[in-house]
Amino acid sequence: MKKWTSLWIVLIFLLSACSGANGEEAKKQEEEEAVEKEPKEEVVEDEKADGETAEETNEEIETKETAEEDEEVMKNAEPQYELTGNWSFKPIGDANPKVALLTIDDAPDTHAVEMAETLKEKDAPAIFFVNGHFIDTPEEKEKLKQIHEMGFAIGNHTASHASLPDLSEEEQREEIVGLNDKIEEIIGERPVFFRAPFGQNTDFSKQLAEDEGMLVMNWTYGYDWESDYQDDQALADIMVNTPLLNNGANLLMHDRDWTNKALGSIADGLREKGYELLDPALIQTP
Repeated sequence: MKKWTSLWIVLIFLLSACSGANGEEAKKQEEEEAVEKEPKEEVVEDEKADGETAEETNEEIETKETAEEDEEVMKNAEPQYELTGNWSFKPIGDANPKVALLTIDDAPDTHAVEMAETLKEKDAPAIFFVNGHFIDTPEEKEKLKQIHEMGFAIGNHTASHASLPDLSEEEQREEIVGLNDKIEEIIGERPVFFRAPFGQNTDFSKQLAEDEGMLVMNWTYGYDWESDYQDDQALADIMVNTPLLNNGANLLMHDRDWTNKALGSIADGLREKGYELLDPALIQTP
């Protein structure tokens, strides 16, 4: 009897040991599976995040490609307007004669990007004439890129805004061609419009601009440098209601606080008077 009792005790002990071992092994297996499972879940989340990023990138690429296609269409469009001797524009053929061109000098100083955004919202084209000393830093170069990517024409307003008649021919070349090179490095294309500081051209600067494929352009009127019009309401009123506003008018404005505030009203006011805002892409250049 003792013999059988001893055997039962040994058997129960062995069964308990096996059960404990199996339990520990199952627990260990569960822990390993849990560890393996966590990274897999993270990978799935990462893949999802990457997918969303890729989707956003594709949308940005599509938008950029569409903008580039539209820009290419406009570049290849037949010119519809030509510059006259008094710096206004007249239609070629049967184009609408009642147009006005918006131009912004001394960009991109402080307000140019905001001005471009205002014009973009109103679907109002314009030329931004750039000074070289405003595109020296990475931040300033980014401003120029933003304006260009919004679809606005970029013009050359010399490197330092110096009076060209006071410079040698070599210095004039650096002011003009040097800035064209700099702008091309930033936005990938050279300007096709040139405006001399103070409207002071020389025979050499005019020939140089033509050699560079740029149209020399002054203006028909502007007011925002005069003390009486350094207020947005006064400026908006005179820019729209001046007797100098005529078909083909070439409006000169600057990157200034009061001009920035008046710009939307100026665009609206011109249209209310029946003027179409002239797209620079339709202007005949050399």
